[in-house]
Amino acid sequence: MYRNPTLFLIMAVVVFSIGSIVSTALPFFLKSTVTPMPSAKPYTPLQLEGRDIYIREGCNNCHTQTVRPLYSEVLRYGPYSRGGEFEYDRPHLWGSRRTGPDLARVGGRYPDSWHYRHMVDPQAIVSGSTMPPYPWLEKRPLDTSHTRKKLEVLHYPITDAGLTEVEGKTELDALVAYLQYLGTAIPRTPAAIPTPRADLVNPYADDPAAIAEGEALFMEHCAGCHGLELKGEAGTGITMTELVDHEKGDEADIVADAWEGIEGMMPAFGPLLGEDRLWKIANYITSQ
Repeated sequence: MYRNPTLFLIMAVVVFSIGSIVSTALPFFLKSTVTPMPSAKPYTPLQLEGRDIYIREGCNNCHTQTVRPLYSEVLRYGPYSRGGEFEYDRPHLWGSRRTGPDLARVGGRYPDSWHYRHMVDPQAIVSGSTMPPYPWLEKRPLDTSHTRKKLEVLHYPITDAGLTEVEGKTELDALVAYLQYLGTAIPRTPAAIPTPRADLVNPYADDPAAIAEGEALFMEHCAGCHGLELKGEAGTGITMTELVDHEKGDEADIVADAWEGIEGMMPAFGPLLGEDRLWKIANYITSQ
């Protein structure tokens, strides 16, 4: 065969044709090539409307919704994406241009209040953010005239409770509901990173330079939620005994909480800031 160019060409065409048919034609006869995850649920009417607003406002132009199986991405965003998570997405919003942070695991990382304030004034939450504000979403009533039709087309369950849920809501309410759903099909697990020891001696006690650096770090990463005066904005206040026992100077508690995060309230800052910077932030907080 190798010495006969004509026969070799014919055999090559036959082999490539068989491969093409198997890889492209056969999937048309399969209901699905990916096994759906039992934990993946259809969008509720409010979440579905929020998803349409997400697309309408072009959020997917800057934010991806897929975590690649790379250690650095899993460390920052959470478990890598599985195909079964996206069973109910029409269309998929994986994206390819990560101008802003990936949102595949943003659901449940922050309280609703964080998202409301972030959408209205992103720079108040994330210093130096290039994201534009979307204040009109807070005031614009949600158009629900096509909600039932959307559910029917997508074969999502239709319930009276679900349709009642969207009544009287704003577009921002719907968008936040959608964001809080993203990535929740896979429970978050702590990243495989070393945890600071709770009994570690404070390395920056009464260190003015460290406290000054801690203030700058706090303003950059924490003030958006906890307020410039630590009295709370999108998050809780952390002044006086609200977070730390000043008589004991227990900065280690702050470091531990910030490192691991608090489910539904505060993301884990350990992978982002590291132990040294968290200690400086803790000393700034206890100095107030």
